[in-house]
Amino acid sequence: MHKISYTCKFRYILESSSFELFFQYVELSNFDIASDALNTFKDLLTKHEDAVSEFLSSHYEQFFGLYTKLLSSTNYVTRRQSVKFLSEFLLEAPNAQIMKRYILEVHYLNIMMGLLKDSSKNIRICAFHIFKVFVANPNKPREIIQVLVENHREVLKLLHNLPTSKGEDEQLDEERDLIIKEIEKLVRLSV
Repeated sequence: MHKISYTCKFRYILESSSFELFFQYVELSNFDIASDALNTFKDLLTKHEDAVSEFLSSHYEQFFGLYTKLLSSTNYVTRRQSVKFLSEFLLEAPNAQIMKRYILEVHYLNIMMGLLKDSSKNIRICAFHIFKVFVANPNKPREIIQVLVENHREVLKLLHNLPTSKGEDEQLDEERDLIIKEIEKLVRLSV
């Protein structure tokens, strides 16, 4: 009974107009409030996978429209935490359908390419973890391929300069190399 009650309350919060307030609270200059809001926001989106999946399926454009603002925030902490959470969230198995939808959209690819230029090493690495899914997708839409090919010089330069700690993250180096090869392959096939 308690779990059903909790799930109902959870769905109510997601569906209420108050949910949108989290996007505003996360950006507040008061660090304590912003941190609490972000932690609550994360909890809401990582508990009850079925309810979250259902919510995001029916509110996809609205949700990611608001979330995109967090990714481009002038507040470093907001931007960093938002891209970090998104990279973790999209790669979780229960969110596979949301991720598949996300990586079909050029708009979101462009956002990740922009974040690959960020002055923060941590933001660039988190953005890479999302960017690589766009590139590795075997069913890339023509528009995604076109953007990757048209921007390949800049993207390859960004990837070659992606900061890694020597010996610390061999997997990141391997993934980066695979993504570089995939982009080079797309360029060759487009000629």
